[in-house]
Amino acid sequence: MLSQLQTIDIIVLILMLAIMPTAGIIIALRKKTAEDYFLAGRNIRWWAVAGSVFGTNISSFHLIGMLGIGYSIGFVQAHYEIVFPAILLLCFVFLTSYRRLDVFTLSQYLEVRYNDKARLLYTILLILIILVQLVGSFYVGSLTLQWLFGGTSFEMSYATGLLLIGLITCSYTIWGGMESIVVTDTIQTLMMLAAGTAVAYFTLSQPEIGGFTGLLNLDAAQPREVQKMHLYLPSDHPNLPWTGIFTGLLLQHCFNFSTNQFLVQRVLAANSDSDARKGVIASGFLKLTIPFFSISAGVAAYYLFRARFAASAGGAMDFNSDNAFLRLVETVIPHGTGLVGMILAGLTAATFSSVDSMMNAATTLLTVDVYQKYVNPKATDRQIVRFGRLMIVVMVVASIGLALWTYTPDRTNNFMLKVSAQLSYFTPGIMVAFFVGILWRGASARAAVVAMAVAPFYGLLAEFLYNNFLSTNPSVAAVFGEKLNFMHRVFLTFLLTLTTLIVLSRTAFPNLRPEGFERLRVDIDAGQLARAVGLFLLVQAVFIGLVFVGGFSPKSVAVWAALATFGLFLKSERARERKRESVVQAGFSFNNDLLWAGLLTSISVGVLYYFA
Repeated sequence: MLSQLQTIDIIVLILMLAIMPTAGIIIALRKKTAEDYFLAGRNIRWWAVAGSVFGTNISSFHLIGMLGIGYSIGFVQAHYEIVFPAILLLCFVFLTSYRRLDVFTLSQYLEVRYNDKARLLYTILLILIILVQLVGSFYVGSLTLQWLFGGTSFEMSYATGLLLIGLITCSYTIWGGMESIVVTDTIQTLMMLAAGTAVAYFTLSQPEIGGFTGLLNLDAAQPREVQKMHLYLPSDHPNLPWTGIFTGLLLQHCFNFSTNQFLVQRVLAANSDSDARKGVIASGFLKLTIPFFSISAGVAAYYLFRARFAASAGGAMDFNSDNAFLRLVETVIPHGTGLVGMILAGLTAATFSSVDSMMNAATTLLTVDVYQKYVNPKATDRQIVRFGRLMIVVMVVASIGLALWTYTPDRTNNFMLKVSAQLSYFTPGIMVAFFVGILWRGASARAAVVAMAVAPFYGLLAEFLYNNFLSTNPSVAAVFGEKLNFMHRVFLTFLLTLTTLIVLSRTAFPNLRPEGFERLRVDIDAGQLARAVGLFLLVQAVFIGLVFVGGFSPKSVAVWAALATFGLFLKSERARERKRESVVQAGFSFNNDLLWAGLLTSISVGVLYYFA
């Protein structure tokens, strides 16, 4: 690809890529305490929290994978970016509790609630989760570099690409810590958004597509069973069944935003509770843009490639979906303008933004929860930071080795879904331990440890039983498919693990440390929380009834459902103000976290109806 670039593209590419390590190294020159190194001195403002959370959450295999899934499956992939339930859970249930304890890691939080065994088990599980994601990011990043430099004197092998990514991220992560990562993540977020928006604009602007409205019309002209601009697929769909989206995928979102160290670490590093909330909510708005510039571009690519290339290929479209992004760049982006260089820089930045964040989170866990806890409890700040830097090198070497051993350079279709499925074996037990721990005094430490430990085995068991026994029943297979989708598996595992924790806490392992629960206490009323969720579901049931019983189209009720949802948050804000006996009228202001959360939720709800 680089051989096809103009001089202006190469200049733009080099300049944009040089910004990241330069900014990171400048920050790294400052002297750092342990708190500075791992949590940026707890002084991050909301906009940096938003940029870092988004940059951490979106990697190159997301940008490539999202567009590829849009190409091969459709707009249904947007559910991965509609994360308002998880954001609400973090902002209004967990956030204050996390920050009040003044911890470095979420495993320390589990030690306060349960015991040191829960802390250690969380650390082990998170290191495994981070390694899987790191290996995936290194893999896709190396493939992108191979494609970028292919056919030039700089052409590199798969192994060389892995090494280059490791060296560049280490150049500022090792010395700068969290502060360097937050600064570079924010820069990388802007680069990713610019790259994704440019690809979407030029793709949708093609005469075969005719803009976003043209894409909707083009898709609507197809038979209903092959249309792609819809959010719901049958419950037996092998990849994205609607039943799995509202169960297992919803739980996965809650894990990522509420109990995942490498994302929540940005919340712990925020300057204040308000900055943390605003930053997380702002990242939710950023994530809502992805369906419209990445996934919709993938759908448009399907129709564009079919119109331009299917005839010359004899009507066949045997095309690797994960190559759609790169082929779009070659097809629709004007040459000689510097845009290709900018897009490729954004794609490369997406790799670095996730890799550096995951490395920092993993080393924080290893340093605080292993080295400082068990190896050298009296370690000085200098020793702690030095060990953290050493662990970054170890994580990079391990990730490169596993990427070489686990994956071949021949990318398979929908790689992102495969990585999501691999990660989901470990997450249900963690979610149960956190959710039950903060909402129920009776959850015991030993029961939580057992639940976290057995969750992966429950997942394997559920998969084995379904695939070998239950799916042989035609009526079951007709509803949930011939193979158990990982989202359904996550939900079943969650229920089994939840039952295990509750039963053991009430029988074999009663809670003997109620003080742990008391230390987490924030203004959470489980009954009030249940009523709020119930009221939200009741409002949605009314609009769903209008669609299925009243004969209204989902599009016709989308705006009204969004307004009714926002009304619930407005009502809650007014009730909160009355409770505080405030004389100030509840109104929409920049500092009103609840109403911004309501706006995010209402827009998300509107999208769920409009693209039904």
